[in-house]
Amino acid sequence: MSDTAEFRAWVAAELGARLEPRTPDTQASVLGAGSDDLEAGRRYLAALAGTGLAVPRWPRAYGGLDATPAEVAIVRRELAAFEVPDLYPYLVGVELVGPTLVEHGTPEQCARWLPAIANGSEIWCQLFSEPDAGSDLAGLTAVATRDGDLWSVSGQKVWTSRGHYSKWGLLLARHDSSVPKHRGITAFGIDIHASGVNVRPLRQMNGDAHFTEVFLDDAVIPDTDRIGDTGEGWGVAVTCLGHERGAVGGGGGMFDPNRLVALALERDRLGDPFIRNAIAALVVEARVMGWTARRGVHGSGMKLRGSRLFRMYVDVAARILGPGITCDPNGEWQTLFLTAPSMSIRGGTDEIQRNIIGERVLGLPVEPRVDRDIPFDALPRSSRADVKS
Repeated sequence: MSDTAEFRAWVAAELGARLEPRTPDTQASVLGAGSDDLEAGRRYLAALAGTGLAVPRWPRAYGGLDATPAEVAIVRRELAAFEVPDLYPYLVGVELVGPTLVEHGTPEQCARWLPAIANGSEIWCQLFSEPDAGSDLAGLTAVATRDGDLWSVSGQKVWTSRGHYSKWGLLLARHDSSVPKHRGITAFGIDIHASGVNVRPLRQMNGDAHFTEVFLDDAVIPDTDRIGDTGEGWGVAVTCLGHERGAVGGGGGMFDPNRLVALALERDRLGDPFIRNAIAALVVEARVMGWTARRGVHGSGMKLRGSRLFRMYVDVAARILGPGITCDPNGEWQTLFLTAPSMSIRGGTDEIQRNIIGERVLGLPVEPRVDRDIPFDALPRSSRADVKS
């Protein structure tokens, strides 16, 4: 649909027929904070089945709309008026893995995996980060060894969101340590319930255990589940991370300023000029973020704005509630307050996003990278774990 007004009207009509309108008392749950609810997201995806509105960027052949960035922004703006559950359990599959498979997967893989992602019947996770690699994702040391049509993978992954709920994982592993680090990586889809895969939850300070660590001990993967060619795993990772930044930063509609106004009225704080100013600043930031999204801005920029908006939202609530925001162990606001600090490191740290914007968007000189052309097995031991070829 090329006509913007026509497209917006169609989106609004479809959503209105399938979803309930958002109300001021709707609780905000972000990235699964304080919630282990899987069914609400599954019902939401089922309600939108057949419309393409749950996966508008995907090709029509796989249930999407082939939507442009501007049309995706329209869908997100219209969704802000309706009850949309926290889709955190499904976010990796719908927003990250799905678009990555469209670009790098085979037609057989797309036909096999995408429908189950779109309807919520199969949850995916990312098996990227490792304890010894830190922010240097290309320094990963999980080893993939090929034997005919099978691969055997051993290693450890960490900060795997919803790993214990997932059916599949998008895995990066090193198949060759004799080449520079970015060139020796291959990507796979791995069955999380396969033999040799052990998932352990990690408890966070807000009480959640959504992050997990995953241990791979000679886990077997058929070559039909390799995503992209051997050695092209870094390209798969870059594609996936680009989608991740936009997904993590694109949820501005869930932060309804009306809830803060209602909270201020409830606590008799709306007459405080500092609180009124803070709410107004939040409204401005949310509006700017929406306008920015219409321009199809780089995902790193959206990630930075999304993190900032989250912290602003919680900061206003803290101004209204005062120290009491920390005292209710079952309260929504306490959970969001304890979750907010993590936003600057989830989905890539704010510092990394600023580097990306500086180098790839603004064209500033790149930082020195002295290890880019050195074989991985020749890197100093302090910057990598032992890896066998």
